[in-house]
Amino acid sequence: MKKIVFLLIALAFSASIIYAQGTMENRIPMLGENAPAFTAESTNGTLHFPKDFGKNWKIIFSHPMDFTPVCSSELLELANMQQEFEKLGVSIIVVSTDNLESHNNWKKSLETLSYKKRETASIKFPLVDDYSRTIARAYGMIHSSTNETKNVRGVFIIDPENKIRAVSFYPMEVGRNIEEIKRMVIAMQTVKTNTVMTPANWQPGGDVLIPFNKNGGSDNANAAKNDPKQYEISWYMIFKKLD
Repeated sequence: MKKIVFLLIALAFSASIIYAQGTMENRIPMLGENAPAFTAESTNGTLHFPKDFGKNWKIIFSHPMDFTPVCSSELLELANMQQEFEKLGVSIIVVSTDNLESHNNWKKSLETLSYKKRETASIKFPLVDDYSRTIARAYGMIHSSTNETKNVRGVFIIDPENKIRAVSFYPMEVGRNIEEIKRMVIAMQTVKTNTVMTPANWQPGGDVLIPFNKNGGSDNANAAKNDPKQYEISWYMIFKKLD
């Protein structure tokens, strides 16, 4: 009897360890944490992340499957805007759990399409083979309520220090707004460079906010009065015009 009880306890303990490991392997990295490193094959050859991207900003786009209509439209938009991202010092990485052969065939097909009456475009960014789901689990891309084997459609914005700066997930049926993702990067770069904040609906070139200091309200207000580039809406909302 004691042996049976001991065996049941051991099995329960082992199961709890396996469950905990599985949970950790599929954990979404939080803001401010290091982006998980990985090595994988891609349409651009073997990719070592983040080493291959130096001090660039990086955006990882995860996709559930190749040759799907919504994802195809997103890759065509990314291809159309890839030079704009390059000018911002941003590298694009596309990941899905399909294999490299499927990625190559999808890329080849997309490069023949005239989308929105534009000229065809070459896809320069890598499509990464994550058939093993190693990357998907490291980034928490597998959501069991949606699918046990395919990635959800996620976006991970990563800064030059390899810190996660923004994470978002989208439903399968709704395409991502690539212009908004670009705006998000510009906002983050503006914040980082100028030590400011951006208000709701901020657009590049717009006025920014001075970081809030609850204990220094009067000091902030006086600073605003003495700086022609600053103006006060309230003691807790002081704007600044950037050059």
